[in-house]
Amino acid sequence: MRRKVLGLFLSITGAVLNIAINRFCFAAGIPLFLDTILTVSVTLVAGLFWGILCGMLTNIVHHSIWFWGWDAYLFTICNIATAYITWLFMRAFPRELQFLKPSRPVMLKSSRLNMAIGRIVVLMLLSFALCLAMSILGGLLAALIIALEPSRLGLWGVSALLSDTFGYGLPRILVEILSRIPVNIIDRLIVAFGGYGIARAINALLAAYSRTPTAMEGRIKPGSTGHYSLD
Repeated sequence: MRRKVLGLFLSITGAVLNIAINRFCFAAGIPLFLDTILTVSVTLVAGLFWGILCGMLTNIVHHSIWFWGWDAYLFTICNIATAYITWLFMRAFPRELQFLKPSRPVMLKSSRLNMAIGRIVVLMLLSFALCLAMSILGGLLAALIIALEPSRLGLWGVSALLSDTFGYGLPRILVEILSRIPVNIIDRLIVAFGGYGIARAINALLAAYSRTPTAMEGRIKPGSTGHYSLD
């Protein structure tokens, strides 16, 4: 019950912060979304279910308050995909993304450097995977919406501004996908590293208020192959 309450709290708080960051970018004229930073953080700390819930709440609440069309709700799929991809990376790279403590009491400086480099590389790969997935999913959804309702053409923020650059002689689907990549490269880089940093901070706070294993470490156990797996 305690974990469920904590997971729900993190999901709701994460959704609120996601919306706040996105609205700040909008108000400041920053051509980025940054509405999945806390989705990454919640997934890393609490797991896939709560990460998905955070992403869904972000989209549903945001577009219910600032409603501009039914089509906006379809992009909840992108928020869900963000949590799922982050979770896949947690499974593939447990030592880099799940804050496991070293097996030896003291780590050599070279070992710490290798761990830091490995973590940076994994976060770079995560940002690239998120960029690719969000560009493809967002482009496919936008192309579908435009096909169903042509009047929505040109109402897609940053992608609309870039579509002329990529749009000469290309199918609408490719235009929508390619026009998202330049923005998503920067956006998802910030999301991956920022989300991880926030997750570290949350994990430290949880550890400070409890002498029991943190929410993340409590769900990780050594596997038969020597790797780590989630419960």
